[in-house]
Formats: sequence, structure tokens, C-alpha cells
Amino acid sequence: MRKLAALAAVVTMSVGALTACSGGDYCADLKGYVDSSKDLDIKDSDAVGKMLDQAKKVSKSAPKDLQDDWKTVIDYAEKAQDAKGDTNKLVELAKSDGDKIKPAMDAITKQAKDTCKIDLPGAGN
Repeated sequence: MRKLAALAAVVTMSVGALTACSGGDYCADLKGYVDSSKDLDIKDSDAVGKMLDQAKKVSKSAPKDLQDDWKTVIDYAEKAQDAKGDTNKLVELAKSDGDKIKPAMDAITKQAKDTCKIDLPGAGN
């Protein structure tokens, strides 16, 4: 169950303090993504789908050095959506892809804080 909670934290990127962005469209898009992820139930594939749409938008405006990281997040979220709320599948996803998503989220979280002044505490910081 802890792996499922970790999956939810990574995918939802729960919101802490949001302050003004200084990185242009990316920061605005990132804020929209974070807002869409608030209180996300990882077992609700429709809600995951809405968050996924926002993630795809953010990935298009992301700095070049984060585009691979966003692709990793999107791939992970698509797999979570495909699980359709099945706890066993979500736990398996956390086991199989957890090592890929953490470094991607770490890079996104650092850039979000440094450039956009957005804290993403649910992402492991």
C-alpha cells in the first residue's frame, strides 16, 4: 500500500505553496498541471486522464532539458490510467517503473522550484 501511496504522490504532484512564476508559458502550464492534480484519486482513471492532458500541455512548453523527464512522467501516467484503478496493477507499475519516475520527478521538481518558484512537496522533496 505504501507503493500505491508513493505512486499517487508522484503522479499527483500534490500542491504546496504556489507563488509567482518567472519562466514564461512553462510556469503557467506547470501551475495548471499542479492545479489539475490536486486531490487526484489515482484509482479514478478519468481524473488521471484530465491530469494527463495537462501533463502533455506542460511537456510541450517545458525547457529542452526537461522534455525527456516529462515524457517519462506522461508514459507513467498513461500506464496508471490504463490500470483503470486496479490496485494490483498500480502496485506493479510502482515496482516496475518507480526507478524511472523518481529521477524524472526530481529534475522537474528542482526546476519548478528554482525557475517557477513552485514547490511540489508530493514529488519527493
